[in-house]
Amino acid sequence: MFSPEPRGGLSAALMRALRFGDSSALARPSSLPADPVADDDLQLALWVCYEMHYRGFADIDDRLEWDPHVLAFRHVLESAMLDALAREVPPTPVEGTVPDRLRRLVEDDDGPQLSSYIERSASADQFAEFLIHRSVYQLKEADPHTWAIPRLAGRPKAALVEIQFDEYGDGRVPRMHSELYRKLLRRMGLSDEYGYYVGAVPGLTLAISNLMSAFGLNRSLRGAAVGHLAAYEMTSSVPCRRYGKALRRLGGDDDASDFFDEHVTADAAHEQVALHDLCGALARDEPELADSIVFGAAACLHVDARFAGTVLDAWQRGCSSLRSPRTEEVPGRLAG
Repeated sequence: MFSPEPRGGLSAALMRALRFGDSSALARPSSLPADPVADDDLQLALWVCYEMHYRGFADIDDRLEWDPHVLAFRHVLESAMLDALAREVPPTPVEGTVPDRLRRLVEDDDGPQLSSYIERSASADQFAEFLIHRSVYQLKEADPHTWAIPRLAGRPKAALVEIQFDEYGDGRVPRMHSELYRKLLRRMGLSDEYGYYVGAVPGLTLAISNLMSAFGLNRSLRGAAVGHLAAYEMTSSVPCRRYGKALRRLGGDDDASDFFDEHVTADAAHEQVALHDLCGALARDEPELADSIVFGAAACLHVDARFAGTVLDAWQRGCSSLRSPRTEEVPGRLAG
């Protein structure tokens, strides 16, 4: 894909440096937004920095992936996001084993019920918007958490590999979860091209993906990475059942709902592996990571709740939740 159009000073400075290959001109940001977690400009710039570690861009030299100026710029944006989350995330349980703390965290989560609304009330256009939001992560599903594999050992490593092997379709391309999502997008008349809708989604959507990348790409945050994965798996099965019901209500068939149906069963099994064999075992092996594991889960729930609240608010006001007002107006390619 081509690099996206900037949304402000941060992303403009980054895109200029990357497209012209002159990273030395990339100065440390002199000011940062008040709400870095939701800011369109900061989150897009951070997403571009991270994306260079995944698929890259047709108009950016791959050798800039590890450029020290780019990494320094990314560090400032990443720190702003993580510092904001450290302030925003509600206090987490402090007593009991890590699996107990994670269970209480999920049980106490009372964020906006986006999945319930989609199951009962979402229109076809709203459902398509939801799929567009999720495409930013789902088309590379599992990749951010895979970064943690070489940073673990023993039982936690084996548990993460077990989960990720399933995410990648047990070695069968058509059953890879990212491929199932591509099939869903095609069945809904949407593009299945990687990165196609990045220009259409707001900063909070990008923050969902960026948070996973921040945890996965930093060894010091390996505890948060597995905690995030555990929260993701523990809160996925029921919503996916609701999304499948919504799709059928809107006229979709079993083949179209294959992605959601797969996650109803897979994530229920992954939940136990992530909770005990991954997070529980890692906390026993490295007790100093216990709080980081729980924070990763709490940050996952917090950002998801902010995203859900923003989408529901837009829909209840009769507005689109996308930056582009209508699905068919979403740009088909990220122009350089």
